[in-house]
Amino acid sequence: MTAHGRIETPIFMPVGTVASVKSVHQRELKEDIKAQIILGNTYHLYLRPGIGILNQAGGLHKFMNWDRPILTDSGGFQVYSLSDRRKVSEDGVRFKSHIDGSYHMFTPEYSMEIQRNIGADIMMAFDELTGIPAEYKDAKRAMQVTHRWLERCRSWLNENPPLYGYEQTLFPIVQGNSFHDLRKESAQFVAEFEADGNAIGGLSVGEPEEVMYEITDLVTDILPKDKPRYLMGVGTPWNILECISLGVDMFDCVMPTRNARNGMLFTWNGVMNMKNAKWKDNFSPLDELGKSYVDSHYSKAYVRHLFVAEEYLGKQIASVHNLAFYLDLVQTARKHILDGDFTEWKNQIIPQLKQRL
Repeated sequence: MTAHGRIETPIFMPVGTVASVKSVHQRELKEDIKAQIILGNTYHLYLRPGIGILNQAGGLHKFMNWDRPILTDSGGFQVYSLSDRRKVSEDGVRFKSHIDGSYHMFTPEYSMEIQRNIGADIMMAFDELTGIPAEYKDAKRAMQVTHRWLERCRSWLNENPPLYGYEQTLFPIVQGNSFHDLRKESAQFVAEFEADGNAIGGLSVGEPEEVMYEITDLVTDILPKDKPRYLMGVGTPWNILECISLGVDMFDCVMPTRNARNGMLFTWNGVMNMKNAKWKDNFSPLDELGKSYVDSHYSKAYVRHLFVAEEYLGKQIASVHNLAFYLDLVQTARKHILDGDFTEWKNQIIPQLKQRL
């Protein structure tokens, strides 16, 4: 339960980087996609429109006219991805804006202050991650820094009251790269923190799927089973189903919208490239098994035409479809969990989802 509503897990969270889920209207997010929660990006919102504007608007919910839950990341991953533009110290991370080259400093305290002004229902602790593979000593140092920063995040939140009349929840993040002893140590530290929910970070950064599953399995064995567990930045439909089976409750990824804009659609029958000539005269519905408006109202031939003609509507239809599919996927998974036959269903459906149509 959050101040802006209830979230039923397992759940997929569409990524709304700059107060917008790319190519998708808020009405479509609610009515067609049936999103229960979306993400905002602390780094990008800090740079544009800035926390002053968001504060004047009364927070991100009011600014973008979204009355359901929002989760914000801490800015840690974006700063990590600016490898040639950042410098990490015990105090925080100094980085160079990708927009105008100006210098900025994120500390755990400032990340909390920015997320407080954004007004997200769920805030992520400021962390440092290392790419996989990494040197053991670098992974250990980053994990230890992440733990110290978590304490600083909590201290700042305890000393500063909410801004918009409702409580915000802090999720800590497990780090430790691909090293089992570090992941166990970090998961134990996070479990003892006794937060309302916990996250697993530093995966989906190019490592093999087996490593992702191995580390996820290891960590979920330690994190409390009665609190939501969020695997950050994952992934394909089959990644999501496999990780649900390992005990993960929450997911986010730019894949459904990014791939949609490039013409790749995920469907219950497999993966389609809408630019392929084979769809040129195929007038069947976009996805016969899909539940969204676009699935039943537009044909494969029409959507293929839009991509070939480089019409923006093609990207919009594809984005709505992919997100609606992802939400349908996790809602169907929930039903099978409640019915007690999730594993059998997962093993049967994954080969079908992976097919190239």
